[in-house]
Amino acid sequence: MKKILFVAGMAAFMTACGGNENSNTTTTTTAKPEAAAPAADDLSANPDYKNGLALVAKSDCLTCHKVSETSTGPSYKEVAAKYTNADDATVSMLAEKIVKGGSGNWGQIPMTPHPTVSTEDAKQMVKYILLLNK
Repeated sequence: MKKILFVAGMAAFMTACGGNENSNTTTTTTAKPEAAAPAADDLSANPDYKNGLALVAKSDCLTCHKVSETSTGPSYKEVAAKYTNADDATVSMLAEKIVKGGSGNWGQIPMTPHPTVSTEDAKQMVKYILLLNK
């Protein structure tokens, strides 16, 4: 009985899916419009965003930080809002905080040092975080 129901179900599925070679429909080809440039606020196209996001994802940063919510540490959006228009010196200073740790900027809880993170990777993470203010 199960075999009969299975075969009947498959026949109904195949009928519903079509497959009729004698179809009277015509297909027209239209030129595809040019791909639009990514919007200025489309962060996913920004290499600093993509690279920094990947580095943060494979680190332990999300243990203490969240993108939009305060957790043990400030949210990334809070950090980005505090350091709007950050220059290279600010990026370097924040990267150093990631590597060496620190305290006092966001309350009593210190930033845990991450000595295994390279300075260049830390800078890339900072650039990602700062982009979240846009």
